[in-house]
Amino acid sequence: MTEQGFQLLAIGLYFAAMLAIGYYAFRQTEDLDDYMLAGRSLKPGVAALSAGASDMSGWLLLGLPGAIYAAGLVEAWIAIGLTIGAWLNWRFVAPRLRSYTEVSNNSITVPSFLENRFKDKTRLLRVASGVIILAFFTFYVSSGIVAGGVFFEATFGAPYLVGMLLVAGITLAYTLFGGFLGATLTDVAQGLLMLAALIAVPLIALVSMGGWGEVAAGIGAADAAANAAGAEAELRRTSLLFGGTALGVVSAAAWGLGYFGQPHIIVRFMALRSPADARAGRRIGISWMVATALGAILTGLIGIAFIQSRGLTLDNPETVFLVLSQTLFHPFVAGLVLAAVLAAIMSTISSQLIVCSSALVEDLYNIFGRKLAPKKQVLLGRMGVLVVALAAGLLALNPSGTILDLVGFAWAGFGAAFGPVILLSLFWRRMTAMGSLAGMVAGAVTVGIWGNVPALSDAMFEIVPGFIACTVVAVLVSVATHRHSDEVHAEFAEMERRL
Repeated sequence: MTEQGFQLLAIGLYFAAMLAIGYYAFRQTEDLDDYMLAGRSLKPGVAALSAGASDMSGWLLLGLPGAIYAAGLVEAWIAIGLTIGAWLNWRFVAPRLRSYTEVSNNSITVPSFLENRFKDKTRLLRVASGVIILAFFTFYVSSGIVAGGVFFEATFGAPYLVGMLLVAGITLAYTLFGGFLGATLTDVAQGLLMLAALIAVPLIALVSMGGWGEVAAGIGAADAAANAAGAEAELRRTSLLFGGTALGVVSAAAWGLGYFGQPHIIVRFMALRSPADARAGRRIGISWMVATALGAILTGLIGIAFIQSRGLTLDNPETVFLVLSQTLFHPFVAGLVLAAVLAAIMSTISSQLIVCSSALVEDLYNIFGRKLAPKKQVLLGRMGVLVVALAAGLLALNPSGTILDLVGFAWAGFGAAFGPVILLSLFWRRMTAMGSLAGMVAGAVTVGIWGNVPALSDAMFEIVPGFIACTVVAVLVSVATHRHSDEVHAEFAEMERRL
């Protein structure tokens, strides 16, 4: 069998495993609560690995190692900010959100929680948040489908359309039928595959180089060759500060703010068995995140020395992970590593499709249409997944902008629109529906304007001004519109009691 044949065999086995998990989840799904939230039965380890895998996408295996390879350790500030943000999210948001969503009319989506939390009779808050989710996630899903097409095109020379349809089709199949449980269980398998790949690749590369001393020497030689500055240049790519500015470091670390408002991540908190499970979930999830982030960073750093020592050239820094795996491993094992890249891409797409489906069915259709029987609600949920996937696929046919730009814009949009609103709703009794709505709009609009003005977006990641705008507006409007409600205060107290 040829080298490419071994790799395709490994990827084929990976696809088969994902479809099998999706079929298992399909057999466990009976009503809309099962389809959208797995009946609130996730164990902490499952929720943690699922949240991590659905969060990181292909950026973890391609983007981060490539950034470290090209610019050095200063690019690690994004990973540092994300890790801190994830820890804070698990520590402070997870237990309260799990408790409050059950207390407040058993809410199963973020928009329905916001409506129930504030007793919003106008339905404006639920509709606005559902529309924001659909708008940002359609582009987010599209970026993942684009990544799948680019992956097959760059790795196997397959036509972009073939790769795009293959990744979209397999992901759609197990998500369409398996629902939230299918997306979550495949996320766990994909998260473990990503972890194994990000441990194996830098470890074997380090051994092949002869240890860290040889790697450090190789990095110094590569820097010296690229920069005539000599001794100063030898420290360039191994410094967390060299090549960066204070504003740049803050902007990169600010990615962590986005965690509080990502619907496809915080919905995992809502699906936990109990608020107490958040502690174990935090330990497992952050351990996974630290291990994978370190693996990605080391892959980039070791790749500098590896490429230098082998006399290779790397046209695209984001392929450093792929080049190391294909050089160091048997083709079948290299195929499994390539499958880990697909796992990162597909786990994110599946989670986002489910959130989009819930926004269409639970947050938009059900509030205007008549209540359907449980099985018909599940069927409608599957139709929602299909509609969003088709829309995202059409956008992916003619991609505009880089994948990272699309992801960054959507991440900032969710973080700024929902992050402060979620935090305030969980920790401040006096938060109001009008304050939430005004803050949400202010955050989304600020990100939209800031992110599309190059002079502003180059100076500061748009999530920072968006997060600030949402917080300030939400607080001011809530203070102005607050009216005491015994029901709201009673639910808030019950939420805290259950913790």
